[in-house]
Amino acid sequence: MPAVTCGKSRSRKLEGIYITHFMEQVLQHSSKNNGISNHEDAKNLESLGITEEHTLLRLIADGLPASRDSKLFIKDLHFDEVPVRIYLPRVPSANKRRGVLVFHGGCGIFGSIKLDSSLLPPYRLSPDHKYPAQTLDCLAATVHFLKTAENYGVDPDRIIICGDSAGGTFTASVCQELANRRDIPKIRAQVLIYPLLQALNFNLPSHQKNGFIAFLSQERAVYFVLKYLNKDCSMKEAILAGSHVPESINLKYRKWINPDLIPEVFRLDYKPPLPTSFLPQVHEETKELFETRFSPLLAEDAVVCCLPDTCIITCEHDVLRDDGLLYKKRLEDNNIKVTWHHIQEGFHCALGFFGYGIFSFPSSSKIVNHTVNFIKGY
Repeated sequence: MPAVTCGKSRSRKLEGIYITHFMEQVLQHSSKNNGISNHEDAKNLESLGITEEHTLLRLIADGLPASRDSKLFIKDLHFDEVPVRIYLPRVPSANKRRGVLVFHGGCGIFGSIKLDSSLLPPYRLSPDHKYPAQTLDCLAATVHFLKTAENYGVDPDRIIICGDSAGGTFTASVCQELANRRDIPKIRAQVLIYPLLQALNFNLPSHQKNGFIAFLSQERAVYFVLKYLNKDCSMKEAILAGSHVPESINLKYRKWINPDLIPEVFRLDYKPPLPTSFLPQVHEETKELFETRFSPLLAEDAVVCCLPDTCIITCEHDVLRDDGLLYKKRLEDNNIKVTWHHIQEGFHCALGFFGYGIFSFPSSSKIVNHTVNFIKGY
């Protein structure tokens, strides 16, 4: 498969041109189905106040062509009223197969299951549906599948959950919610691909190192968190400075969210942020950020010690890199089997480019290969 290299030898300027060209092509593709003529028209919609940014992001994401595979039987169903798409091999198997649940990323704001002529979101999207509707939909679909897996030729004891970005958040949250359930089969394993796992500290080494990286910068990460929660985005500066966290919460979770817990090789040139007492405190307005379903890193050891085998994939050029590193340590400290892969040239959203010919990065293929190889072990 032809691919454009995005390693250290390419300049940021050239990479920026490449990314811009890709997004323009997506918008042009979208215009054929959505009545928007070009990139400028899409920008005008936002500047004129006709549509909001999350709508434009959905337009871009939904403009990507759907993938089909003749070896698979594809069917759209509902699991406990949650729309899902099932992929089943056409070749029958004498034994029950493993099952894999995939939660897409997109900050809980955009992303979908693609059909040839329409779109079917696998969970309700924010801000149209308020938090925690997204996590609850993922949980409901998972429980339904665990209970009915055999109807689809799946061994209920070989079910794996995967998710990238916000999908990784939902995956971690669902596994924690089900960790101590005794009335349904256990999740066999989970795959977390550059996940968001905490919202207390946005000044970890990876936030500083990759603060201005393409696709997901430090500021954009906080902005999307606020959009997802339907909060006032003017609180962004306070959250970036840590003014949203009460001192009691900081003290309680410092044992788990602390730059000193990150391997030294990832802390090179890190500088602790200076105090910013002049910013307003927004503790009450952001209390959802301290819930474990939003910040799985905050879960108690009694829950973490019961989690399934885990694969964590982090990327060097990702503002959320350290969330994965900190969760890896928490799991290992609780004797959970962890398989960790770090993509040196990888970046946030790299997985979304997989399978798009010259627009697919080498890191995209590495993420897929690591995920597939892990799943094959179960």
